[in-house]
Amino acid sequence: MLTFVKSLGVLAAAVTIPLVVCGTAYADIPFGQPIDGNSTYYDDAGYGACGTQIDASSQYLVAVSAAYWTTANPNDDPLCGNVSVQVIYNGTTIMVPVEDKCPSCDSSHIDLSEPAFAELADTGLGTIPVTWEFVQS
Repeated sequence: MLTFVKSLGVLAAAVTIPLVVCGTAYADIPFGQPIDGNSTYYDDAGYGACGTQIDASSQYLVAVSAAYWTTANPNDDPLCGNVSVQVIYNGTTIMVPVEDKCPSCDSSHIDLSEPAFAELADTGLGTIPVTWEFVQS
């Protein structure tokens, strides 16, 4: 009986630890909290921080500040798991998936892909004031 009870304890710990670890990191993303900041755009191609091929000159995506990444290996970061950013500028709202990290962005600054930025404003502006927030997608 003691062996059975120990086995149940080990099983409970094995199931709980991954849930706690994943839940904590995912909980660090400030979902639904509007942020007033700025957006720029970029057009790089290659591997994004989530470990997939991206082309910011043709795809809708966003790079967010390194301040929001919570793991040493960004490929395993909760931001890479169905997280998007909803962006509002001059009454227009778009939603773009988080696919990359912006190492030079502060926590209120996002870097949109070129076509996503062009959906909101003329790329000639370079920088626009936006309100944005993390959403689950």
